[in-house]
Amino acid sequence: MLPAVSIFIVTLVLVIWQPRGLQIGTSAVAGAVVALLLGVVTVGDVVTVTSIVWDATLAFIGIILLSMVLDEIGFFEWAAVKMARLSRGSGHLMFVNILLLGALVAAFFANDGAALILTPILLAKMRYLQMDPKAIFAFLLAGGFIGDSASNPLVISNLTNIVTADYFGIGFWEYLKAMFLPNLLSIAASIVVLWLFFRKSIPTRVDIDTLPEASSVIKNQVMFKVSWWFLGLLLLGYFIGDLYHVPVSFFALGGALLFLWIAARFKATKPIMTIKTAPWQVVWFSIGLYVVVFGLKNAGLTDRIAEWLLLFKTYGHETYIIGTGFLSALLSSVMNNMPTIMVMDIAIEKTGDTFLAYANILGCNLGPKMTPIGSLATLLWLHVLAKKGVKIGWGDYMKVGLVVTPPVLLVALLGLI
Repeated sequence: MLPAVSIFIVTLVLVIWQPRGLQIGTSAVAGAVVALLLGVVTVGDVVTVTSIVWDATLAFIGIILLSMVLDEIGFFEWAAVKMARLSRGSGHLMFVNILLLGALVAAFFANDGAALILTPILLAKMRYLQMDPKAIFAFLLAGGFIGDSASNPLVISNLTNIVTADYFGIGFWEYLKAMFLPNLLSIAASIVVLWLFFRKSIPTRVDIDTLPEASSVIKNQVMFKVSWWFLGLLLLGYFIGDLYHVPVSFFALGGALLFLWIAARFKATKPIMTIKTAPWQVVWFSIGLYVVVFGLKNAGLTDRIAEWLLLFKTYGHETYIIGTGFLSALLSSVMNNMPTIMVMDIAIEKTGDTFLAYANILGCNLGPKMTPIGSLATLLWLHVLAKKGVKIGWGDYMKVGLVVTPPVLLVALLGLI
């Protein structure tokens, strides 16, 4: 157990700290190599891990590529301006509208897409509206929170969703039916709790007359119209693929490359530049970190977690589900949700109660919001803000996360009972 835990801790520290600009994928792969050399994992384990995460990783790359092209068209900026103008100058209504926009982006373009694409747009618009620092902090924290708390409805909404759906063979439609109510409750609870927490920081009135017209921020009108049809067909493709058991990455990555080609034909983007700037490090991060985590499984961690889960079971069905969700949340907040989702999936398989997979997803998607290290999306979000000159300390972040997360998670888990 000691070598496996040591390798995991060092790898995670390097991923979070990124000394001298060390890339997250490089750190994760280095950790995997060390685990392999020390015998913590085997070559067979590496093959097993790759077979588990390849679909999720390629789908994630596809979703981000699609988001990047839409961003270049002006799609997300149009949406942000539109939602701001719909508030009619009410700061509180704008707060709610921004959360709804974040929920939509997270659902269709994943929580990481919301962090990478939507955050800088919202920050720019808030500065344009000359909001004070307290208001900007409130909107940014709320936007960052909703990106994860609303990333539950579709298999493609979060990398953790894809990994778990693949692991347990959950189809696109089956997943949507199970998570529709929990996600709806999560969004509603997030809006209420976040508004209660930040209501004194939200301005009563905002001068939206200074905002540009939504149509003026669109950089390519033809591609903007095409994008709506394309996104509708892509969503339909996911459901058709579900009928024939086609991996979700076939549509996510394949659709993104097709959309990139169409955008290039209409001179809306430079495809080579878009592909080069895509977060390819996430591929190596996913495979490398999961190999390291498999070392924890080999050391017996998943057996111990399975015992804890079965202990919850003795207290009834409700405790079984809620206990699983909060255990996933706690582990995610201290060891990141990427390794947690795999560890918990393996443990759940050992219990034989695969319906717990949904509680695990909710815990791994919401629980990370308690700490800055809980999810890749939060790390990306903080990195994006830092590049824009906004630094949010761990203390300030956790004052919000530790208060807001538990009640929202509880409400979401009740949707599974």
